[in-house]
Amino acid sequence: MIRLGLIGKNISYSFSKEYFAKKFKSEKRPFTYENFDMEDISEFKPLVEHNIDIIGFNVTIPYKEAIIPYLDKLDKKAKKIGAVNTITVSFGGKLKGYNTDCYGFKKSIKPYLKKHHSKALILGTGGASKAIAYTLKKLKIEFDYVSRSNKPGVKFTYDTLTPDIIADYKVIINCTPQGTHPHVDECPDIPYNGITNKHLLFDLIYNPEETKFLKTGRLNGAQTINGYQMLVYQAEKAWRIWNTLF
Repeated sequence: MIRLGLIGKNISYSFSKEYFAKKFKSEKRPFTYENFDMEDISEFKPLVEHNIDIIGFNVTIPYKEAIIPYLDKLDKKAKKIGAVNTITVSFGGKLKGYNTDCYGFKKSIKPYLKKHHSKALILGTGGASKAIAYTLKKLKIEFDYVSRSNKPGVKFTYDTLTPDIIADYKVIINCTPQGTHPHVDECPDIPYNGITNKHLLFDLIYNPEETKFLKTGRLNGAQTINGYQMLVYQAEKAWRIWNTLF
């Protein structure tokens, strides 16, 4: 058996394990996919050293940036983005990082974009948000970050947002974990009364299918997209990358 797996924290809910298990079964491929739930990223090095039959990993919250110092090389896009969600382990044990989130996001949002979707708010500043920012640049959509605290590169904090600001940014992307199962009653604290039927709301969360963020946006007339299709696209891209190893 050839082993693959997911690195993250509190990942029992993960999409990836079930998705790849079904894929390998349907395609009759001799692969297994496991969750490697880590309290700290320092656990990654011994994991690799003691499991030489693992040829690749996915990486999720909160380690997409923290994993980088443990890698030998970064693909060009991952280097520009500054976050990794896919890793290959060569036969010589060298670790190379890639970012397939940008591919998944672009493929899933592009069919919904209209001319008036020219400005976006990115909620959150973690590793996932970096791939979103990279993609928005490629799509020539202006964007600004929203964070809980003032930091370099952040234009708004949640307490400075107004309905007029929300109305001005017709694309809003939730890159925070707020609203993920089982915390389904949570959502980013933004003035939802600024949302209109011209808005497009995208949530990277896929469980639940409709988060409170998306539901509130929909009730204000916005078009909404959850993160499921993005995950499928990024997973298939990761699979193509792993297949270059054999």
